[in-house]
Amino acid sequence: MKVLEDIGFYCIDNLPPQFIPSFVDVCTRTGGSLNKVAIAVDIRTGDMFSEIYEILRKLREEMPDELRLVFTDASDEVLIRRYKETRRRHPLAEKFPMLPDAIQAERKKLLPLKSWSDYPIETSHMSTSQLGEEVRSIFLENKTDSLLIKVMSFGYKYGISAESDLVFDVRCLPNPFYIPELKQHTGLESCVRDYVMKFAQSQMLQIKINDLLEFLLPLYLSEGKSQLVIAFGCTGGKHRSVTFAELTGDALLARGYRVHKMHRDIAKK
Repeated sequence: MKVLEDIGFYCIDNLPPQFIPSFVDVCTRTGGSLNKVAIAVDIRTGDMFSEIYEILRKLREEMPDELRLVFTDASDEVLIRRYKETRRRHPLAEKFPMLPDAIQAERKKLLPLKSWSDYPIETSHMSTSQLGEEVRSIFLENKTDSLLIKVMSFGYKYGISAESDLVFDVRCLPNPFYIPELKQHTGLESCVRDYVMKFAQSQMLQIKINDLLEFLLPLYLSEGKSQLVIAFGCTGGKHRSVTFAELTGDALLARGYRVHKMHRDIAKK
């Protein structure tokens, strides 16, 4: 559910099956604002759970191309270990005090639902990140959509951004601040950007940063990271850092990533 939230789904956990049709009706009347919804249902709803089959049957008739059912499963041994590790109580524990008996009763009740599933996922040998990767592969057309990359500029004189994951210090490059005709302009303008990038060291740094990100971003994706903040810092946060944030953001956009560009200190004096 956390993974689905990260990729844009509105998620509800443990909704009683009887409420599903009403909630679907609410979603259809929002005009598209709730067009990606995930509902988690499990055996803990007790006797109410038995109604899930008739409810799903009707929904499949009404929206055959929009409804998808994911069924997660694991072996008895793994389930028993997970219950012991988390110290959670099985939902059927009152009727079946012995955990193996409760799991078997749960399996019997869920068996028809498993046969209806569009995406059965066996999680016994999966890590949390691997399960997340599986869910993303099911519901994302483009894998890169699961990661939002925030590319920002800042000025060291105002402090490093605390939210940054990757920080690149570009104060090593020639500073347009000392060029009178460029001092009052910013890296959003071509005059500053052309000046910063005319130097061989600037061009080489851009190439190396792009190469590094090309290597790192698939690794962040495979680990299930949903947001990455890449920050570029120069002295005042107006010229060199803005230039590199803009160029890097544009390069990532061209490669299909979701990118949000921001310049924290560009308006400060």
